[in-house]
Amino acid sequence: MESGTPNPAEKPRQVAILVLEEDAENATAVRQLLDSEGWRVHIVNDSNLLLNELRNGEWALVVANVAVTGTDSAAFITLRELASVAAEDGGRIRVLYIVPEMTDSKYVQLLEDARLPYVARPFNFHDFIQKVSDLLFEVHAIAAPLRQVSREFGVVRKKKLEASRSNKSMFASRESYSYSEEEVAEYERQEATSSKRHKPRTNLGDPNG
Repeated sequence: MESGTPNPAEKPRQVAILVLEEDAENATAVRQLLDSEGWRVHIVNDSNLLLNELRNGEWALVVANVAVTGTDSAAFITLRELASVAAEDGGRIRVLYIVPEMTDSKYVQLLEDARLPYVARPFNFHDFIQKVSDLLFEVHAIAAPLRQVSREFGVVRKKKLEASRSNKSMFASRESYSYSEEEVAEYERQEATSSKRHKPRTNLGDPNG
């Protein structure tokens, strides 16, 4: 009798996010932000590796640099097709494109015409994480979007946002995406306060559940 054997179905699957980014610094920044929410992150640096991971893994979201995929590649077409399937029709994956600076006019209109979500660099912590959580919520990978509990970091966030706008990288500097222990503690206090109004947290990918 194997009554003592845990049932794998009882443990929620950790949310998995695949990131396509060829710039190592930007990839690290994205990983740090997504890791902060407890989501599992895997980085690839070219479209062929992306397609291989899509065939062999179970991903809830792909975050892709559109300059790496291009707009007429097999990777772009595949991602567009996957993202077009509604959740009620069995869609289980969403795509968020990153549009590099100085290239927005080249890609933005095409992405908007294709109704594909995107963020333009440089972007800030909350805007990025909120868009990611909205897409994860859309395919039922998390129980509630972070918009319900997200708050500003006041003067600190404003200072970092202003710095990011004056720099050409994804983030203005390491300060733009490395948060102090005090800031992280404040963010956790905000989430803890909000979580009292919801059920106990059981899923690492669910910021509120």
